[in-house]
Amino acid sequence: MENHYEYRHVVGFEETNIVGNVYYVNYLRWQGRCREMFLKYQAPEVLTDLQGDLKLFTLKVDCEFFAEITAFDEVSIRMRLVDLAQTQLEFSFDYVRLDPDGFETLVARGRQRVACMRGPNTRTAPARVPESLVRALAPYKPENRSEAGRAL
Repeated sequence: MENHYEYRHVVGFEETNIVGNVYYVNYLRWQGRCREMFLKYQAPEVLTDLQGDLKLFTLKVDCEFFAEITAFDEVSIRMRLVDLAQTQLEFSFDYVRLDPDGFETLVARGRQRVACMRGPNTRTAPARVPESLVRALAPYKPENRSEAGRAL
């Protein structure tokens, strides 16, 4: 089993700046999209819970860039679980350009810290990470990865 959840994306013109490189905010958007697709396909019970009083607040997000990507590049966003606490989660994201010849290039790396909260919008309080999400994340826990699996 892979040690990451993968979301693939083909870069569009609207995601690039005037020079033709991907605008940095899109890397952050792709982190959110990867997390959403993980919930949709791996933890659909959490989506139902989000329609109730569960809220997932992004506390911190960052991204470090190593190489440029442009329109029509195919990118694999690979999400890994870094930390699972009682009320918070932390993910890492590797952004890998997939070249047509099969070569892969790490173009960026990011992180995201998320807090679980419950209650009405005016009175939310920290809440435990839902058990259904803990189960869905189990294969991606750091101790389930070998040393070789930690590197790209």
